[in-house]
Amino acid sequence: MSLNIRNSRFIELPKIKDGRDGILCVAEQQKNISFDIKRVFYIYDLHDNNAVRGKHAHKNVEQVIFCIKGSLELLLDDGLYKETVKLEKPNVGLYLGTYVWNVMTKFSEDCILLVLASDFYNENEYIRDYNQFLAIALKQSE
Repeated sequence: MSLNIRNSRFIELPKIKDGRDGILCVAEQQKNISFDIKRVFYIYDLHDNNAVRGKHAHKNVEQVIFCIKGSLELLLDDGLYKETVKLEKPNVGLYLGTYVWNVMTKFSEDCILLVLASDFYNENEYIRDYNQFLAIALKQSE
């Protein structure tokens, strides 16, 4: 499981099987999550097959996205390469570093996303214009 997209990688959490009592997955900051976690949020009830989320990049915030139920597709773009990945295993997340444009689509009806972020919400931290993102990302790749 490798990606061609700069500042992104898959993260696999260990699964602790507890017999008939289920499976436990643990995410720990500075261990399997490479940053201090300051914000946790989740998204669910995506009943519209045409739902599109994301459509942005971050200037400084790092995130790990887990699809803890169901599935979705993410289009990743670092300004040079584009790649689509599918998240469908609850213990496998996707690390998104800075300046990675992401677009989330093709949500299963039962999809639940869990996101761990390195900082609190700040609208000024987002790049929501794709052309502005490309200009910045291309400068960084020089």
